[in-house]
Amino acid sequence: MGYFGTFAFLYLLNPLCIIAENCADVGATAGCHRCAEDSFLCAWSGTCLPRDKLCDGTTDCPDGLDELADKCNKTRPAPYVCPDSEFMCRSGQCIPHSWRCDHTKDCADGSDEEDCDRNECLEDNGGCSHLCIDQPMGFVCDCPSGMRLIQDTQCEEIDECLDTDLCSQVCVHVNGSFTCECHAGYRKIPQMGECRAEGEMGLVALSSLEGVWQADTAGSEHRLLASGNLGYGPLAAFTAKHTLYWGDSKKGAIYGISLDGSSQKPVLVLAGLGAVRGLAVDWFHELLYWTDASTCSINVAPLSGSAQRLLVGGLSKPTGVAVEPVEGLLFWADSGSSARIERANLDGQDRMALVTSAIQNPVAISLDIPRHLLYWVDSGLRTISRVGLDGHHRKTVLESNGYLDKPFGLTVFEGQVFWTDKETHSLCSVDKHNGTSFRVLLSNVRSPGGLVVIHPVLQPKGQGVCGRPGHVCPFQCEPRLFGVDLPHFFCLVPKGGVEGQNESHPVEAAAFPDTTSAGLLSLLVVLSVILAGLTLWWCRAELSPSRTIGLHTSISLKESQDPLVPCGLSESEPLKDTLLNMDEVSR
Repeated sequence: MGYFGTFAFLYLLNPLCIIAENCADVGATAGCHRCAEDSFLCAWSGTCLPRDKLCDGTTDCPDGLDELADKCNKTRPAPYVCPDSEFMCRSGQCIPHSWRCDHTKDCADGSDEEDCDRNECLEDNGGCSHLCIDQPMGFVCDCPSGMRLIQDTQCEEIDECLDTDLCSQVCVHVNGSFTCECHAGYRKIPQMGECRAEGEMGLVALSSLEGVWQADTAGSEHRLLASGNLGYGPLAAFTAKHTLYWGDSKKGAIYGISLDGSSQKPVLVLAGLGAVRGLAVDWFHELLYWTDASTCSINVAPLSGSAQRLLVGGLSKPTGVAVEPVEGLLFWADSGSSARIERANLDGQDRMALVTSAIQNPVAISLDIPRHLLYWVDSGLRTISRVGLDGHHRKTVLESNGYLDKPFGLTVFEGQVFWTDKETHSLCSVDKHNGTSFRVLLSNVRSPGGLVVIHPVLQPKGQGVCGRPGHVCPFQCEPRLFGVDLPHFFCLVPKGGVEGQNESHPVEAAAFPDTTSAGLLSLLVVLSVILAGLTLWWCRAELSPSRTIGLHTSISLKESQDPLVPCGLSESEPLKDTLLNMDEVSR
């Protein structure tokens, strides 16, 4: 039945037991999971968390049980507080700070036009992220040089390479000019400045009521890859194993389809699911992620389908999902009443909102990994937009052009963004930078749905992080997402630290500031060798009978310019105290 299914089954048999914070509340009920008196139960994961995490404003249970409104109102009601960038009216309404004292009553009670002779910048800097300038009536936010103002109060750094969109991938800005380069696996087209994937042309796969269609990215050829009434659900590919995954929201299932032509018959991977809206493959750790509109959650399973787990719960109306395992990031879109795009680690921890405003109904998302951008298509606004993986540098790429009436699928490859539209029964593409070069690649497709590009360059091999940014394993990373503990990733090393042995044991992942940790580690090794030589020299000098260094000796370690040796070292300070632990350096 699987771990998730077991708890669903227990819930049907005994819902009172599952939703209880402590089994003692309902007595010794058969099959009831018990927690200590100072803990409460996360129903779907079956884990016990400290009671002080209940209603603390952070979702700790995968299903969001610890932050439910009815539970929190009984425990610790908290009044709503406006964000720092907004002014709170006496009526409780939140408005932008820039609307205050602008001679227009924006609050229902008019409190935004009261007490306008005071300096608003003295209170939380007026909600400005950087500079706040008081004026005779109201105030304005400003930004330092090299930054620009967005949403009236926030400043972000100006990235001229992203703003100009001259390059398809890597953009180098030197002395006022730009140079375009390409990542490994791509070649640069000199006359166009674009990066094209090496090898064969990329293939676009899309689902429909007729089955899965396959077309090249130029739109010159297409064929029916697999027939079958599986619906127009989301698609995801695992290129290394030549497998395409297909989500069927009506049947609550995920299927696998061979891409090598050996068989066109779909194979059931997971069943008993809800409404599968988004699907993504983590090719590093061989995991499937999907959104479920029935349980309002994000879920994960191994590609074999041998287990499954609810990873992030308490969502409103989740749609698209995407993963970037090289950096350890998970992304999803929520098109509910508070539409947004969020990200988290691959284990669902450290949630962060990327887009919360000027968004209505994001139905699909896709990553442009070479440029560290996320694209989404909004069926409510009829737009295609993008944003940096850190939530900055947002831009609308395409507005409604007659082929964005009812979009469903979205993907990005090379210099193009592709989407399907159910209203026009078509597969279309435009330039990913500015929405030009519009093309209809396929037309007259019966209910076109999910979309994915298949090419090896999109799933590069190599060293990635272990489940979250900055954590790199020296040997192997193992997902531990399906046990009774909180989901996490662990580093494994051979027993005894020798490669080739069969048994392994877990160690903590080394924390590095970013994915350039290999270079940092090399630098630390070099510095360690220098420091070891320096230590040997010091010891020899100390122990040598003919050369005793005293307090007035002119030799100074600071002259070595070694960054690991602090300046001003005195004889009273033991040398070993000046050596920095590698973990401290990495932090």
